[in-house]
Amino acid sequence: MKKTSIIAEYIWMDNVKPTAKLRSKSKIIPGPIKRVADIPLWSFDGSSTNQAEGNFSDCLLHPVYFVSDPVRGNSDILVMCEVLNSDGTSHPTNTRAVLKKVATKYQKQEPWFGFEQEYTLYCKNRPLGWPEYGFPHPQGRYYCGIGIDEVYGRPVTEDHLQSCLKAGIAVYGVNAEVMPSQWEFQLGPLPPLELADQLWLARWLLYRLGENHNVYAKLDPKPMPGDWNGAGGHTNFSTKAMRAKGGLKVIETACKKLGKFHKQHIAIYGADNDKRLIGQHETCSIHQFRYGVSDRGASIRIPAMTAHAKRGYLEDRRPAANADPYQVLTALLETTCGQGFDPKKYNWEPQVEI
Repeated sequence: MKKTSIIAEYIWMDNVKPTAKLRSKSKIIPGPIKRVADIPLWSFDGSSTNQAEGNFSDCLLHPVYFVSDPVRGNSDILVMCEVLNSDGTSHPTNTRAVLKKVATKYQKQEPWFGFEQEYTLYCKNRPLGWPEYGFPHPQGRYYCGIGIDEVYGRPVTEDHLQSCLKAGIAVYGVNAEVMPSQWEFQLGPLPPLELADQLWLARWLLYRLGENHNVYAKLDPKPMPGDWNGAGGHTNFSTKAMRAKGGLKVIETACKKLGKFHKQHIAIYGADNDKRLIGQHETCSIHQFRYGVSDRGASIRIPAMTAHAKRGYLEDRRPAANADPYQVLTALLETTCGQGFDPKKYNWEPQVEI
């Protein structure tokens, strides 16, 4: 087969504190690409991303997952990468490598995940569509609204939805959220690594497409103070046993285990999550843990359909919109499938302490 040149957009997470950001750069490589092993390693200046010192700044980008690039089209690709040290060992910021080991350990339990990514669109340091001074009408009319007086930014969300579908990202829903200019898209269900990889690529697409619309998306857990909803990253989770007959008892057991490790989970569920989890606006207080059927004010919601069928999945409503899915999924797997989760085991710094 004749090879042609394609553009590969290498995407990775930096070490900005307290919340890692996405970085990317373009490399021209021979195509077409049929498997991830065909994508070469590449280096970058780690001193400019807080991942290395200036006198020894080379870090490596190790391609681990790729999809079609819906922005450039043709045979171009988006490549999710792990960050390695110059000697090829895993970089301390490489949270994906941790999830890979944990997912392998529990793969016989066949875990599936879904993620509900909330975000807020901004323009000129103000939520898109909000008046320059003052505030829009109070919440109540915006959730799943229709019309330019109810929703702001639909062209961006439609562009993002179509781009995710073209890329092969498993998006299954989009809706306007409770706060005006706030939106949500949902991914899954997928195995842990694939879900987390796709979420980071979907986030990258959201930021990249915002450039075309002169807006930008923020994942702040509490974008606006006051009587406005925060932004979460609700995580849906099940194992084979939860989905099987009698799975509700397995789910309830998992919920009890999650309660025992509440503080450890909160530690890596997103910076500023304490501003969101206040016991209002469809959240449970960060200082409390509870689970319940169809309860959006609980830490863990057991969907009504799951309760009726006596099998299905649970929804962890605690993760913030800016949480790292590699960390969130690691925590859920270790606690529900294993003996419990401790971020200190992986030298993960706490983003919130309670």
